[in-house]
Amino acid sequence: MVPSAVPPVTFPGTVRERVFLVRERIEQAAARAGRSTEGIRLVAVGKMQPADRIGEAAEAGVTAFGENYVQEAEEKIRAYPGLEWHMTGKLQGNKVKKAVSLFSWIQTIDSNRLLSDVSRRCGEAGKVMPVLMEVNLGKEPGKSGILPNDLPGLVERAGALSGVRVTGLMAIPPLTERPEESRPWFARLRELLADCRAQGLAGRNMAELSMGMSHDFEVAIEEGATMVRVGTAIFGSRPGRKA
Repeated sequence: MVPSAVPPVTFPGTVRERVFLVRERIEQAAARAGRSTEGIRLVAVGKMQPADRIGEAAEAGVTAFGENYVQEAEEKIRAYPGLEWHMTGKLQGNKVKKAVSLFSWIQTIDSNRLLSDVSRRCGEAGKVMPVLMEVNLGKEPGKSGILPNDLPGLVERAGALSGVRVTGLMAIPPLTERPEESRPWFARLRELLADCRAQGLAGRNMAELSMGMSHDFEVAIEEGATMVRVGTAIFGSRPGRKA
């Protein structure tokens, strides 16, 4: 375990300035863990943010963006088609076809049915979608994500599907007051990924760990995150949910 030196989360300045500060903190966390930042992807989550904020972050050098709602994402993706777009929210069955047409990655696969639907729609579209399995680490009722004990079976079933490529795991741990309290959950997700790899369930493609958000992404990096999903630390407070 790497000792953490996480400062209080603050959101000063413009989007450009916030991007700079977040990247600086990513570099510092990677250095503490003896890692290179080349293996860490910043995914700026623009949920409920206006499209022009996406443009500001893109101008600051961000290339990967996350969205939680397919309908909201569509206008942003149409406005900024050259970026890498990640589905980071719960994906409803009736939105799968549209999501497959819009997104570069789907990070929230949590059932065999959803996995099969995404693969089928990708087959129809002539594409192979990189996907992450979302894990409900805390086994929280009503929360999205597959339970840890069910993960190996779902990953194994994915190997028989031609429209998806399982590249790793994603999680939103139980809410904590202090970033350091998220560390055991991040370590657990890393262990689950190692177990899947050791069992040969998804081959060498399964290497991504999407974990850590605005309040705890530094701890996540120290524990091996390859993707951090940062929203408010870049865009500021959300103005309100869109339909």
